[in-house]
Order: sequence, then C-alpha cells, then structure tokens
Amino acid sequence: MPETTTHAQMHNLPYPYRSENGWAAPKRIEFADDTMTADVAYRLASEGIGLLWTGDFQNARQLLQALGRRIAKRRVKYADLTYPERFHKVRLAKSQRARTLGMLLLAIEPGHQLKQRRAPDVEQACQAAYGEASSGYVVPMTELLGVISAYEWRKKGVEVPALGATIHPHFGVFAPTRSEYLDLIARTPLPATDMAFDIGTGTGVLAALLVKKGMKKVIATDINPSALACANDNIARLGMSKQVQIKEMDLFPFGQADLLICNPPWLPGRPSSPLELAIYDQDQKMLTNFLSGASSHLKPEGQVWLIMSDLAEHLKLRTRAELLEKIEQAGLIVLEKHDTRPVHPKSLDPEDPLADARRVEVTSLWRLGVAPSREASTHAG
Repeated sequence: MPETTTHAQMHNLPYPYRSENGWAAPKRIEFADDTMTADVAYRLASEGIGLLWTGDFQNARQLLQALGRRIAKRRVKYADLTYPERFHKVRLAKSQRARTLGMLLLAIEPGHQLKQRRAPDVEQACQAAYGEASSGYVVPMTELLGVISAYEWRKKGVEVPALGATIHPHFGVFAPTRSEYLDLIARTPLPATDMAFDIGTGTGVLAALLVKKGMKKVIATDINPSALACANDNIARLGMSKQVQIKEMDLFPFGQADLLICNPPWLPGRPSSPLELAIYDQDQKMLTNFLSGASSHLKPEGQVWLIMSDLAEHLKLRTRAELLEKIEQAGLIVLEKHDTRPVHPKSLDPEDPLADARRVEVTSLWRLGVAPSREASTHAG
C-alpha cells in the first residue's frame, strides 16, 4: 500500500482506555488492520495517533517489531555525552520509544476476551493483572504483551538459590531476578532472631530469606496493593504464614525490632509510571525516610540492613558522600559493608549506552547501627 493511502477518518474508542504506565488515551484514533504498512503506522504513531487494531493478532506483533526497527534507526551519539546527561537522554529516548509503540491498541471484550484472529487466550493473564472485567477496555498492545509475560513469570516463578525455593512475582511487582544482593544477606549473620521489619517487602523474598536464616518473626510492610497480594501469596506458598505478617503500611510498623531491612529503589529520579516505582525514588524520599526513622524502631544492639547499588554514583545521580551524609544525619553509623559485583548481560552489550557504568557497578549490604550519642538520647527518652 502506498504511503499516500488515506486513513484520515478518525474514530472513538469502543471501550474506556486503560494503561498501567499511567498514559493518557490518544486524542485521535485510527482503525488499523493488515493492510496498513509499517511506514504509515510509524508516521501516525509518531504523530500521537492511536492505532486501534482490527486485524490479525500475529500480524500486529510483526507490525510492532517493524515499528521498533524504525525507531532504532534514530540513533543518538550517547558516547559523546557525559553523565548524568547521557543517562537522562537514554531514559528520554526509552520513554519516547515506549510511547510510540504504545500507540498500537487492542480492544479487549468483557471478560478479558480478545477477539482478533489468531489471538491467544488472555483471560487468565488479564484476570491476574487487572481483576474482574464485566466491561471491555482498550489497552496498548505492548502492555498486554507485558501482562502475558508477567503471568508466565508468575506461573513459572523465579528460582532464588539463596532461599532454596521459588518466588512467584505478580504483575506490577519487581521480580527478584538479581540474586547477588540475596546472596549477601544469606551470608551475613543476624544480630538477633526475635523480630525483624522488612520495609517495602515487594514479593516478600527478603522476609522469607530472614525466616530461613532463623528469624522467628518478621513484619513486612508495603503500600502497593499488588505487592501485598504478591507477598501474601509467596509467604503462604513457602509455609511461613505463622512467622511472617504482611501489613499495608508506609515504612515502619509500630514497635521495635532487632533488624530493619530495606531494599529501596536504587536510582534517584521521578518515576514516569507506577511500574517504575521500584526503580526510581523521587527526591530520594523512601531512602531518606527509612534512614531517618530507623533508630527509633531499633531495639538496643539492633541493626539496619540497607541494600544499595552504587550505579547511581556512576551515573552521577548521587555521590557516595551524599549517601554517607544521610546515614550520619539519621544518627546511624556504618558497622560494616559487604560488596559484590552483579553480573549484567547489558554490561557486555555494545549497543547499551550505559554499559560502561554497569561494568563497574557494585551492590552492597550496608550494616548500620545507632550512633552512640543517638542511642544514649533514645534510652534517656
């Protein structure tokens, strides 16, 4: 079909638009099918026009790949940029790519039914991600593919060698695919075994690992409903429901513990979607609030375990001095730091513009205690 073929008639969406990325619905919509060329689709999507697909599902997947190849041709010379500008440019390009690809839309009928030719059965995957659906909705195809992939991860699970078991991540909950920090925790002796608080529990993997190490009770908190459901599911699967209590709470539960453990988002920055909340910590709010509130929730001789990567330092998003200042301002001292080098497939990828930073990244378990002056004032109070 020649580029000049008209697709000018605009249409309304048949159902409400939904996006877990927090995107607004495209203001203009085109019907698209197997007759639309990739060049036409790319031009329309680049202009912010939503393409509501009515053709064959597998052809839509091929069109999506073709759009990705056209986007990839718009190369930026990242090597000429220094950090943090290079990082921000990379992130912006990824965001723009995702938004352009997100213009290819699919209508899902009530009951999570996908009616396109050669379409897979997505009912169970969408049910797991979205819940019941008595009415239809329109979703970016890229997000639907993410829902399907997440459901496969959930069914199969992620093997966690340090735990000797499998963790089943839910859609929208960060999967524990990086095992190096879990190995650090597995090798580090507990300060005591009566009580631990797992702050921002996610899948519940840290709480489970602490129980495996001998912790008698863990209170795990999170504010993400998906994470709470995921953690409860995993703890129940592991038979640890008597030892681990999951609570919907921002940061700390009431009381004090022998151990406070937290794996906050590692990169300072504003999340561009709810799915990025596990990666970016806006204004370093979670890190700061966790550290500043830690001492009042510790038993005497208790410890804080902070899991952090130094990738932010290599990307020039935060300095080591800034992190140490936050620790000091919170009335805490560094007792010990255990380091390990993560294995990054992307660090060996010549196409990854951040590969040089990933190659030198170190993941650390910071063991922190209450500074003597703060401890004295706490006991006096």
